Amino acid sequence: MKSPAIPIDEQERLSQLRSLAILDTSPEERFDRVTRMARRLFGVPIALVSLVDENRQWFKSCFGLDVNETDRRISFCGHAILNQGTLLIEDTLKDERFADNPLVIGAPHIRFYAGQPLHTLSGQAIGTLCIIDREPRSFGQDDLSMLKDLAGMVEREFMAVQLAISDELTRISNRRGFLALSKYSLEICKRQSFPATLVFFDLDGFKHVNDSYGHAEGDRVLKEFADQMRESFRTSDLFARLGGDEFVALLTNVNADAIDVLIERFDTALQARFAALALPYSIGFSYGLLSYEPLKHSSIEDMLHAADSAMYANKRGKRGGL
Repeated sequence: MKSPAIPIDEQERLSQLRSLAILDTSPEERFDRVTRMARRLFGVPIALVSLVDENRQWFKSCFGLDVNETDRRISFCGHAILNQGTLLIEDTLKDERFADNPLVIGAPHIRFYAGQPLHTLSGQAIGTLCIIDREPRSFGQDDLSMLKDLAGMVEREFMAVQLAISDELTRISNRRGFLALSKYSLEICKRQSFPATLVFFDLDGFKHVNDSYGHAEGDRVLKEFADQMRESFRTSDLFARLGGDEFVALLTNVNADAIDVLIERFDTALQARFAALALPYSIGFSYGLLSYEPLKHSSIEDMLHAADSAMYANKRGKRGGL
């Protein structure tokens, strides 16, 4: 048996998957409808919408199995997300990757598998729509096209969720998306005793840009700021536009002494970015820091409020910052 490799974009892939806030949720008709169609159209006993998490594949929709997840190391879908197109195995016993797989030699006795990767808006493969049979079978081009069409229906549902939790202008998380993701991250930090720091940003001089150069130019500033956040922070960090010219980042597993250095590097990179654009104005930011204390902070909302207050104290301390 060959376990699936880890995708090169694994951290971003997991971040995108978790931003959907769909793992371990109840079945939904919009996904069950597609798996029912797949079973009927292809005449197979098993059809799944499978999401590949860090250590498991979890089934958002599952027809024909009496389990809702399996270990990622033995999963077929873990291999499928590495493919650009459909992973097709017409007879598992003739494929050295799977011939001795526990899911082949034991229940559910997989002999045929076809899995179409499911992608996010930014292109990460987070799972599959797959069909499974207990007998080997052939699968023609028309069948492949039909499976891709059904997978497209699932992808559109995922994308609708993403659009609801992403900022339309900057394409980073919005407040709703950040709240959903940060709760998950803080639980991990609490469980593993990792440090976490919330950074609340507010742009300096943004009102002047809007008033003097127009809102289109103001939008440009917001997009450039968000792009620099993408480049400066790690894929394991969470960052979002909360609204207006307010941004936030949750930095995990970073020592407090290193936070100010990271912020300084971000500021230096941001100033270099705007200098390279030769814009007729300058943009800076004020920020507030808050270290996560599990016994003190009951919610991410409480942390945002406290970090916001710290940011405004920083802004008031700047000459001309208001």
